[in-house]
Amino acid sequence: MCYSHQYIIRQKNLKTDLDKLKQYLLSNKLSIPNIENLRVKEFDFQFEEKKKVFKEVKEFIERHEWLGKMSLYPTHIFTARYKGILSGVVVMDMPTAFSKLLGDDTKKIERLISRGACVSWSPKNLASSLISYSINWMVKHTQYRLFTAYSDPEANELGTIYQACNFYYLGQKSGTKYKYKYQEKVVSDRYFRSRSFYKRIAKELNIKWQNNWQLGDRVLFYNMPVEIEKEIKQKSKDYQNNADRIKVTPKHKYCYIKGRNKNETKLLIKKFKEKNKVLKYPKNRGV
Repeated sequence: MCYSHQYIIRQKNLKTDLDKLKQYLLSNKLSIPNIENLRVKEFDFQFEEKKKVFKEVKEFIERHEWLGKMSLYPTHIFTARYKGILSGVVVMDMPTAFSKLLGDDTKKIERLISRGACVSWSPKNLASSLISYSINWMVKHTQYRLFTAYSDPEANELGTIYQACNFYYLGQKSGTKYKYKYQEKVVSDRYFRSRSFYKRIAKELNIKWQNNWQLGDRVLFYNMPVEIEKEIKQKSKDYQNNADRIKVTPKHKYCYIKGRNKNETKLLIKKFKEKNKVLKYPKNRGV
């Protein structure tokens, strides 16, 4: 049988995760449950401020998510906790490239589900429940109405979670065509345009980074002297061009649409179906 990388990670982590769970519960004088009988209703879902939980969530993603690294531009973080223990995470980002699934204004209402993982002993439907909670929270508290997600055939992913949540399937044509091997890491082209990478280049060039050159994770090039901007961007391109290029398989793309009420949802879905072709869910794993 062909398993996803995510499933293999869960099996690999299970014994250690169970040991940590027991130690935590015993140290806090809490009863140890029968793991097989755990239910989603026993977990607490919540939106958490990035600055408060980023380190904890980053370490969780690095251990439990098959990519093994946090996304570059997280904007919203959602967690599931069992008696205070971090048990599941959903991270939403700005999309790498905004779509036009709902027309020219799509970028105003679109967010990408960039990372998601659950601890190995969690009930199997915790992930889909946390995704649904995250979307409902976003719709209630923000302007976002369109939620896109990808599954990677190279990790034997089909997007089973998204299928379970009734996402629309848009086919297997998405994602970058190439990744790059840089300093023993495999990264996307976006890595070479990240704030941290630009700051590293500036340091190499003996350029003192100014506070007004950035806002959060964004680099404000319009605040830089033109010559410095050109020098940093050129150096970034040189690093990318000199890295080993690896061809990758296109990813499956899914999306979910939800409005604040039934009428808004109906109008958005109507607009979406006028502009896009919804396909049948894929069933075969692998490249």
